[in-house]
Amino acid sequence: MKTETLNVTGMTCGGCVASVKRALGALTGVSTVAVSLADGRVDVGFDENLVGREAMRDALRHAGYGVATQSVRTKPRGSCCS
Repeated sequence: MKTETLNVTGMTCGGCVASVKRALGALTGVSTVAVSLADGRVDVGFDENLVGREAMRDALRHAGYGVATQSVRTKPRGSCCS
């Protein structure tokens, strides 16, 4: 079992969260889907022998969402983590 974090764009509400869960959950090999609307992040648990990252990205795109290649969040300047 493997976990992939995807940065999903275009999610704006609880309905979007449900759509993303449904799109990814329908893929053979996906076992868990945890969506953070506030962070625009989706953690997917999957069997890499049954489904790949590109299939997950395609499912999200088909459902009407984008997948960023990098995190769209940035650290605030002057924070403890700069």
